[in-house]
Formats: sequence, structure tokens, C-alpha cells
Amino acid sequence: MKILLKFVEHTGNATLLFLETLKFIFIKPPKFRHIIKQMAEIGADAAILIALTGFFTGGVLVVETYPTFHKFNAEFLIGALVSLSLSRELSPVLVSLLITARSGSAMAANIGTMRITEQIDALEVLAVNPIRYLIAPRIIASILVVPALTILSIVSGIAGGYFVATELYHINPYLFVTKMKDLTEFYDILGGLYKSIVFGILLTVVSCYFGYITKGGAEGVGKSTTTAVVVSSVLILIVDYFLTALIY
Repeated sequence: MKILLKFVEHTGNATLLFLETLKFIFIKPPKFRHIIKQMAEIGADAAILIALTGFFTGGVLVVETYPTFHKFNAEFLIGALVSLSLSRELSPVLVSLLITARSGSAMAANIGTMRITEQIDALEVLAVNPIRYLIAPRIIASILVVPALTILSIVSGIAGGYFVATELYHINPYLFVTKMKDLTEFYDILGGLYKSIVFGILLTVVSCYFGYITKGGAEGVGKSTTTAVVVSSVLILIVDYFLTALIY
């Protein structure tokens, strides 16, 4: 019962924090330079990691599926499988989990440190709203950056799958590309981008929320960071199920 009450309390408080942030985004947006700074920290610094992960994810898809497809002489369909798997499911989820582990933890730790060192209180004394200054730029940056990184992951994943399929398994390159184009619709990619936007908002709100309520000194920062990453990761997987059922 105590766990349920805590869940309801945190869910309600996080929702109120998100609504408060939305108010500032639409009525009094944060400064452009703050948004650019967060976009660089979330996106630019993670681009190589995302591209590398996507490339090998596409390659693994081919390695795992080729033996089964080969039994039915259907190797030419592997290109479509790679494209659909990455666009609909793997890229949005993997990118969001990586951003959670990398940037979400940093958000929670950064805001949590500001909380225990009373920097957030100092902002309020200076008439600077901490939600507008700290959280709104991060949410806007995530909405813009996570879909862009998802596209990068899809492209690099297809490149990895193409390389493994054509160079290691000698699948006809023309058939690989043709079937991929024939069976992958724009809506498949768009659905994945919708997911990435929702995941980006989710991981940012959760990470900022747990950082914002940090207490207990340095140990509290560690607990808040761990909780933010775990809760964000679990929620991404849960929400992914419902979004998949709704979109497709």
C-alpha cells in the first residue's frame, strides 16, 4: 500500500511539474541559447554513440534472421525486416534508453546537485523561475533532438544491415534495397518518430523531477540519479507497448 501511495504521489507531482513547464514553454519560453546548449549536450555529444549502436544493431538483425530466411529462400526480404524493425521499434526504444542512461542521469545529477547546494533556492531569490530556467530548455531540446537521433539510428542501422547482408552473406544488393523500399511505408517511420518524441518528453520529465526533489546530500543525488534512470527505462518500455498498439 505504501508503494502504491508513493507511486501515485510521484506520478501526480511529476505531472504537475510537466504542466507547469508547458505553461512556460508556451507563455514565456526559455532563452534560445539555453535550448541550444541542452541540444548540444543531449544530441551532438551522443551522435557517434547512437550511430555506432545503430550500425551494429542492423548487423545483428541480419545475422540473427538470415539462417531462418535462408531455409525458405527468402533472403531478399531481410532488407525489409531490418528497415521495419528499426523504424517501428528498435531505434526509438534503443535511442531513448541510451539517452536516458547518458543524458537523463546527467540531468538528474545536475539538478539534484543544484538542489542540495541551494542553487535552486538562490535562483528563486533572484526572481528566476527554476522550472523555466532548468527544465523547460531540456524538454524542448529533447523534443527536437531525440527524433533526430532516432533518424540517425535508423539510417546507420540500415547501413549496418546492408553491409552484413551484402558483404558477409552475399545477398543481392538490389533485392535488399528494393524490398526494403517496397515494404517500408512512410507511416512506419513516422510512427517511430512519434514514439521518440513521447519517450524524449518522458525521460526528461522523470529525470528532471527526481533531480528537482533531491534531498539528503551527496547520497541523495546518487539515489535520485539511479531512480531517474530506472524509472525512465521501465516507463519507456511500458509506454512503448501502448504506443505500438495505438499507432500500428
